[in-house]
Amino acid sequence: MTITRDEDVLGGEPRIDGTRIGVRHVAARVIEAGQSPAAVADQFDVSLAGVYEALSYYYEHVAEMREHEQANEAAFEEIRETSLKPKETVK
Repeated sequence: MTITRDEDVLGGEPRIDGTRIGVRHVAARVIEAGQSPAAVADQFDVSLAGVYEALSYYYEHVAEMREHEQANEAAFEEIRETSLKPKETVK
């Protein structure tokens, strides 16, 4: 497996080739949630090598990963602001 990018998949974020599983998805499960790489491989139905490759990419490109996370959070915030507010005030 290898890490790849394609603007048509996950907005161009790095992902495990042949899947829609982003490097950030793997890192969130292993680093933030404390799951084992083997458990993440089973959950995502990818090889353990793919999980380790995604983690390696994450650690080699931490600044890039943070930029993707910030852009993702900003996009969600914009959607929240525009879609959850009523267009008219309720009297």
